[in-house]
Amino acid sequence: MTSAKSTGSPGPEPRRSGMRKLLRWIGAALKRVGQFLLIAWGTLAIYYSNLPWAWARIAVAVAFAVFAVWALWVRRRVRLFTGVFTAVVVWWILIPPSLDRPWRPDHAVLARAIINGDHVRLTGYRNFTYRSVDDFDSHWEEREFDMSHVVSMDFFISYWRIGPVAHTFVSFNLDDGTPPICISIEARFEIGEGFDPLASNFKQFELIYIVGDERDIARLRTNYREEDVFLYHIRATPEGAQQLLRVYLDRINELADRAEWYHLLSNNCTLNTLRYARAAGAWKQSRFDFRHLLNGFVDRYLYGAGVIDTNLGFEELRRRSHINEAARAAGDAEDFSVKIRASLPPRAE
Repeated sequence: MTSAKSTGSPGPEPRRSGMRKLLRWIGAALKRVGQFLLIAWGTLAIYYSNLPWAWARIAVAVAFAVFAVWALWVRRRVRLFTGVFTAVVVWWILIPPSLDRPWRPDHAVLARAIINGDHVRLTGYRNFTYRSVDDFDSHWEEREFDMSHVVSMDFFISYWRIGPVAHTFVSFNLDDGTPPICISIEARFEIGEGFDPLASNFKQFELIYIVGDERDIARLRTNYREEDVFLYHIRATPEGAQQLLRVYLDRINELADRAEWYHLLSNNCTLNTLRYARAAGAWKQSRFDFRHLLNGFVDRYLYGAGVIDTNLGFEELRRRSHINEAARAAGDAEDFSVKIRASLPPRAE
């Protein structure tokens, strides 16, 4: 009778036991991370809530965080935490946006489009005259145009600092010699406010669609804020550009009637532009890409998707699409829009 020799390696049962322990450890870690995120979200939602006193928001937020740690990690009162957290979520959902606040002068007026067949009259068309970022003359104008004269569109990407996050906006070009119609989707600020990425996820800013002249919207960023701005021609038929502009105008009118919250991760400049392009039939891709959120890379994304109208390689295209020097040279010229496009790469044949 022969006996099996020991190989010195663990049998299958110890290996399975080790794997179960590892999976339990991973599960426990993921559970703890999930609980931490719930605590953090609830604390921030209360801190940025509509309680009218800062001290009250801080006190209630701290109380919630302490309670949540006690309920989840000390006494294991999960049901109690769930009830309280649900109440916070309901409270947060019911915080309403408003059209009536002490708005900053550059966000004081909402645009509206009066559409009569092919003819469009825009009110709240911004065309400010700037001497510096904070020193300007306010001009809210009216502009009329026929939709049939819209023939193409361009895409701007503007960087506070070259990197993964930027601001994007669009312009629609007309063939009747009038300036492009520029539309910038932004967070709407009250007097004394500025952009805060964290706060923008917690109902701190309403949404605004600024409609105006490129001498205002683009030149403010190139010449006064000293942001790096790139301008790209978009591949679109006149009919496609017109349909997309109609989608924008419908949304502009909706916001003039009913306020919405700006949200950095779900209701922002780039995501809305891509949504409207799909709604207009000009954009077929529906799969999410990280560059939808890290929109400092969105020009490379659009280039790879064939949306930018060019025959150049991307690096050469990007170099020639930087418009800051041309914008500074153009100044407040009536043909500002023509001059910032003069050195751009031509559209593809």
